[in-house]
Amino acid sequence: MALSRRGLFRVGAAGSAAVLAGTAAASSARFPTPRRLGDPFALGVASGDPAPDGVVLWTRLAPDPLAPDGLGGMPVDPVTVDYEVADDEQFRRVVARGSAVATRALGHSVHPEVHGLAPDRWYFYRFRAGSAVSPVGRTRTAPAPGQALARLRFAFASCQSWSSGYYTAYEHMSREDLDLVVHLGDYIYERAWARGRAGVAMGPNFRDEAVDLPGYRLRYALYKSEQPLRAAHAAFPWLVTMDDHEVDNNWAAGAPGIGLDIWRIPALFRRRRAAAFQAMYEHQPLRLAQLPSAAGFRLHRRFRFGDLAEITMLDTRQYRTPQACGGAVVGGCTDRFSPGRTILGAQQRDWLIDGLTHSPARWQVLGNQVGMSQNDSDPGPQVSVSTDAWDGYVADRNAVLDAAATRGAANLVVITGDRHENQAADLRRDYTDAGSPVVAAEFTGTSITSNGDGTDLSDKGRRLLAANPDIKFFNAQRGYVRVELDHKIWRNDFRVVPYVRHPGAPIHTRAGYVVQDGVPGVVEAWSPGHPPAPAPASDAAGQAGAARGHR
Repeated sequence: MALSRRGLFRVGAAGSAAVLAGTAAASSARFPTPRRLGDPFALGVASGDPAPDGVVLWTRLAPDPLAPDGLGGMPVDPVTVDYEVADDEQFRRVVARGSAVATRALGHSVHPEVHGLAPDRWYFYRFRAGSAVSPVGRTRTAPAPGQALARLRFAFASCQSWSSGYYTAYEHMSREDLDLVVHLGDYIYERAWARGRAGVAMGPNFRDEAVDLPGYRLRYALYKSEQPLRAAHAAFPWLVTMDDHEVDNNWAAGAPGIGLDIWRIPALFRRRRAAAFQAMYEHQPLRLAQLPSAAGFRLHRRFRFGDLAEITMLDTRQYRTPQACGGAVVGGCTDRFSPGRTILGAQQRDWLIDGLTHSPARWQVLGNQVGMSQNDSDPGPQVSVSTDAWDGYVADRNAVLDAAATRGAANLVVITGDRHENQAADLRRDYTDAGSPVVAAEFTGTSITSNGDGTDLSDKGRRLLAANPDIKFFNAQRGYVRVELDHKIWRNDFRVVPYVRHPGAPIHTRAGYVVQDGVPGVVEAWSPGHPPAPAPASDAAGQAGAARGHR
């Protein structure tokens, strides 16, 4: 460990674990910033997991983020990082301040948890290491439990392969009038799927595939080197979870995916997975409760927003049974119906169902990684589905949707990533029964960049629409989804850009769908032939300040 035994005694035994995780105030123990460090805040700042009384803040000291050893250009010594939280962007009214220790053990990242803030308020924050001051971030606390809340606005996104294109969508997202952002996984890709955007190689420090801690750290550093992504983090608090590419394509619990053969050896894969978990923690605004350990990486958690909504973040990778029938798109796979197959694990499934049963919120929102609705790609009589998605874990899907129907879970809406497509779909209690009732809605968001420029309606989309009457909308362009909900209606806008292989793409809303209070399923609100109401100020060029407003 970079923090010496003497240093631990100076901090105090009770707080040593938290200090090593970069969360605790350092008390009288202060560790100086090395001279001639350069800009230690090159990876930006972030906040997340908002509570009514506070948030978790994040930064990582990395003056040379792409240094080949993955250490970001930092020396071995610990560094004390100070932070301030204020009511105003000029920090004339500071309401909280403290410090945390950045150590080599966690890549010199810090995750201070700020408490004592007022609920449902915007705040500004910044860090200081020696004489270096970070960019200013903006965050918002959650409303108090049961507080009457008129509306909630958020965006959700996923799948942002650096090699596949530019993060223009995040430029537009950072100008939106939002309360938070939800990221549903594939924040990084463990492999360089192409030589790099526009044919530019990623650089000599990068292997074809990240398999160890330096490799994963370099992937996060590369992705966070993009200003649009840093801007979106600095503009709003985020809720994050992971899918497969944070570790290995199509991995499942202790089973490797389809990466390099040597890393398919179980013991080596476990080592690889632990490195990937640590790198994710080091680069995301996650609390001490999410610090990875031998017991795992606790990413399933709940967030309540007054009396209006509860967002439940799921983990569909860490506890699942390995995929049926090879995990590909297959027909005639009867193993996917096995009652012993689980995508959540029994403990998480029971936790989810219990939460749906007892939550008093008007809207129940599941932050979900892989598609829940049936996606049959065969318009004929045979059902051909991907067994990596919930289609491969029918028992768990039926259990969750049956519980939503029988236990009175109000207004269940599932938000999903992974597919690199926009979809709006009804969710049925049992897809083997044609008369099974619709019990919920699912909105699948496309990728930020993955799969390149995309297209409006692909051949795959035509097949899916023909084979799945519950899929009401399909689009395969790049972008994100913007949501606004109140006590009567959920409004869902699919925001798309025409290209990502070159910077500077404009954005527009391709289609809008709604869910009405007490009426499960999706309804088209408007389409290109029936345009929506005038666009908000955040859609207009140059209105970067629109996101500064309060409710």
